[in-house]
Amino acid sequence: MPLARVVDAAVVPRPVAGRRSGAILLTLSVALLLASCTPSALKPGEALPIRIESRAIATLGGSPRLAEGVQFIGGLELSSDEPLFGAFSSIRFLDDARFVGVFDTGYWIEGRMERGPDGMLSGVSDARLAAMLDRDGRESASKYQVDAESLAIVDNQAIVGFEQHHRVVAYTPLASLATARPSPPLPLPFAVSRLRGNGGIEALVVSPTDGPLAGAVVAISEKSVDEDGNNFAGILDGPLAGEFRVRPHDGFEITDGVFLPSGELVLLERRFSIASGVAMRLRRIDGASIRPGAIVDGQVIFEADNASEIDNMEGIDAVVADDGSTHLIAVSDDNHSILQRTVMLEFRLEP
Repeated sequence: MPLARVVDAAVVPRPVAGRRSGAILLTLSVALLLASCTPSALKPGEALPIRIESRAIATLGGSPRLAEGVQFIGGLELSSDEPLFGAFSSIRFLDDARFVGVFDTGYWIEGRMERGPDGMLSGVSDARLAAMLDRDGRESASKYQVDAESLAIVDNQAIVGFEQHHRVVAYTPLASLATARPSPPLPLPFAVSRLRGNGGIEALVVSPTDGPLAGAVVAISEKSVDEDGNNFAGILDGPLAGEFRVRPHDGFEITDGVFLPSGELVLLERRFSIASGVAMRLRRIDGASIRPGAIVDGQVIFEADNASEIDNMEGIDAVVADDGSTHLIAVSDDNHSILQRTVMLEFRLEP
């Protein structure tokens, strides 16, 4: 019977008013210990159905900054009595409801987003977890080997980026992730040795097939930077395969991204400090600017701090609504901490 793995050491605790940072870290350490010692019924090669409870988030609160044409429309706080639930790192929608995600503790999650009569997110159904297997079909007990941080869906493959033991691999078939095994590491356009241990490839994003990148997968690092302070990034395949950079700002780190139907790239970014807490940002980048040798930058379209209903936001994807508008759905990594939450937040972009 496998045990829940120890979670990332670079945790982001949710600030609690009136507590000293030492008390927060002590409480967090206890939470991590409990998480690492709690058994589960999950067996390698099998999918485990789980029940996920939800609480509606109707308003963001605080004083978030939204660009014209960007609207927060609601969200959910998610929880489960399954100890393995949590540590969301990336989410990808297969249609307007079904999704696949990865936990940075080395697990797949699959499920279906439900909506109420008003069209708002109302819960998650058909949820199930599965361990990510190695090439021999075994589950690894080492956090170093299974720190999954990014996910892209291409045809019948789930392409996953791992940090610590940096690599990008493809799992096939998509329809049976519980038994899927990884490919050998895919080639990257930049040296893996330049990636920081806990700041590797945090975003794997599939470009539009009708755009200049012709459906290529784009990889972007979280906080691995060159001598000028720009994030390493690369186009992994296609006619413009090669290396480029992303310019960071204001201490924010890239945690995921998604291409819009328009061809623009939206980056999800996070900033954290003990003094100021956690912050979230969305930045929109012109997709046509992404090419080998470029240093890309873009406009901030949303920003909020810990006074709003955000948390350690790490995953984002887009779905197209019936009215033609694009909806962004972002999810947080709770680090299996009692001080944090798994939240899903939905934003509407004007068509």
